[in-house]
Amino acid sequence: MSDQNPVFIPGPTNIPDRLRRAMQVQTMDHRSPAFAAALAPVREGCKRVFGTQAGEIVIFPASGTGGWEAAITNTLSPGDAVLVARYGMFSHRWIDMCERHGLDVRVIDCAWGSGAPADRFAEALQADTDHAIKAVLVTHNETATGVRSDIAAVRAAMDGAGHPALLMVDCVSSLGSMPFEMDGWGVDVAVSGSQKGFMLATGMAIVAVSPKALAAVEGARLPRTFFDFRDMLGAYAKGGFPYTPPLQLIFGLDESLKMLFEEGLDNVYARHTRLADGVRAAVDAWGLRLVAQSPDLYSDTVSAIYVPEGFDSNALVNHAFATYGMSFGIGLGEMSGRAFRIGHLGSLTDAMVLSGLAVIEMAMADLDYPITLGSGVAAAQAHFRATAPAAHAQAA
Repeated sequence: MSDQNPVFIPGPTNIPDRLRRAMQVQTMDHRSPAFAAALAPVREGCKRVFGTQAGEIVIFPASGTGGWEAAITNTLSPGDAVLVARYGMFSHRWIDMCERHGLDVRVIDCAWGSGAPADRFAEALQADTDHAIKAVLVTHNETATGVRSDIAAVRAAMDGAGHPALLMVDCVSSLGSMPFEMDGWGVDVAVSGSQKGFMLATGMAIVAVSPKALAAVEGARLPRTFFDFRDMLGAYAKGGFPYTPPLQLIFGLDESLKMLFEEGLDNVYARHTRLADGVRAAVDAWGLRLVAQSPDLYSDTVSAIYVPEGFDSNALVNHAFATYGMSFGIGLGEMSGRAFRIGHLGSLTDAMVLSGLAVIEMAMADLDYPITLGSGVAAAQAHFRATAPAAHAQAA
């Protein structure tokens, strides 16, 4: 019966029944007018979620990692310099990809638990007087540490330095769950995926590309075939896809967008903040500490939580699954064994969050963690009761 339990990993996330049904469609000719009619509104809807009017949406049959590769191979050439800060596993992986593609990767190493260092970006860009740096790469929401970075501050640093580099942002675990303003923040390439805020199965990289980034495509010389923006956009213009599309996921994405817009994006973001605050209340009640160093960095989609000295966070996660059939996130990279993660994004309610807190609390008690059984659940309950829409309506 463990398959009846929600998952509390930070993606892939729980898939609502409505979206599972939407993906159960028969094969369609992807060169037919019917497919063109199905794809066009999906691309337009994605623009609303990315917060762009000027950008183009490009969809690939891939994960977010494929979206990263599309971003760099379509805009850069071998030997180009890129500036990137490493403050978690996923910024580290993007660095690794750039190095494998023969780019000159200029890394700013930061403590895990910190965010994108806009001030250090500014220093590096001001020193780059010949504009060798062609792109700045930033992870908006570092899933390994539960840290949300300030993308607007990074853009301000770039503009303050008068630097023409492209700004590329990984928003895989934030898009559709936390505000993202591609045009407002001056983002040139934003990379996301189907399996987190969009609440779908894994298998679709969703990339938003600014006019400035599209202009860079013609001069970019990194090899690309499968991920070529030109092939994809050319096929869209003719009402098709350059190769076999992820048809079922596209129909699922159409329904996912309807769900997000029916709830209202601002309401979606507020729901995520409220649920995240409930999790954070539980962490405080347990006497534990978030990996994120300060409240301005707290992610509303995932909380990474240090375990006490002498305990193994991975053993805790394994025990919760083996004993109670519920999944939480293990510690990644520098956090392996030191922190566990609670994902709180996508299709999630108060009741679902409380079930996850109850299970991880039982698992900690089983393993003799210095917590009081029920304390975290009670703290989250108090928060949810105080902030429930019904409570506000009654008070009014």
